[in-house]
Amino acid sequence: MPESDVAVNLVVIDDHPLFRRGVADLIQMSDRLHLSGCASSGAEGVALVRTQKPALVLLDLNMKGMSGIDTLKAIKALDVDSRVVMLTVSDHEDDVTAALRAGADGYLLKDMEPEDILTHLEQAAAGRLTISPRLTELLARALRGLPPLTDALTARERDILRLLATGRSNKLIASQLDIAEATVKVHVKSLLKKLRMRSRVEAAVWAVENIERDSPSGKLKTP
Repeated sequence: MPESDVAVNLVVIDDHPLFRRGVADLIQMSDRLHLSGCASSGAEGVALVRTQKPALVLLDLNMKGMSGIDTLKAIKALDVDSRVVMLTVSDHEDDVTAALRAGADGYLLKDMEPEDILTHLEQAAAGRLTISPRLTELLARALRGLPPLTDALTARERDILRLLATGRSNKLIASQLDIAEATVKVHVKSLLKKLRMRSRVEAAVWAVENIERDSPSGKLKTP
C-alpha cells in the first residue's frame, strides 16, 4: 500500500478501446490510484508518459504498430521513474521473460479477476514487484536448477536479494537498509550479473525458491 494518502498517477497504454474503458472503471474503485491518461498506441503512450511522468504505467504486450516490448524499452529510456506493469493475455514463457528482461516491473494477465488486478496494481503503486501467481510458478520452473552462485555475493548483496524476494522496489530497499537508492541500484546490477540474470523479477522469483530469507548468510534452502 502507498505510504501516503496521495493517490498514485497511472497511465494505461492499450489499443483496445473497450479494455481501456474497463480499466478506467476499475481504477475508479480505488482511492489509491488515479488515472491520469490513456493511450491507444505505443508511440502515443511514450509521448504521454514523457509529459505526464506517472508513477505507474499499465501496458499491453501485443499492440498494432509499436509493440509492447518496444514501448516498454522506450519508456525505460525516458528520464522518468515510472514503474511499468504489463497487462496482457499472453502467458507464454518467452513473452514473460522478454518483458521482464526489458525492464517490466510486473506482469499480469487479463483473465485475472478484476478485483485481483486492482489489488496487484495497488501493490505495484506501493513500490512492489507484482506478477500473476500462475506466472510466478512458470518462472520458478524456468529458473530451477540454476547453479547456486550466492557464495559470490557480498553480504550487502545477499541482504538486497532477500528484500528483492519480498517484492520491494529499490526505493523501499534503500529505506529499510538506510542507504542511498543509487547504491541499491549498483548492488542490484552487480548481483544480477553474478547470478547470470537480466531481470530483478527473475532474481526475486529465484530467491523465493532458493534462498532462506531469514538466514543472515543468505544461504541456499536445503531440500
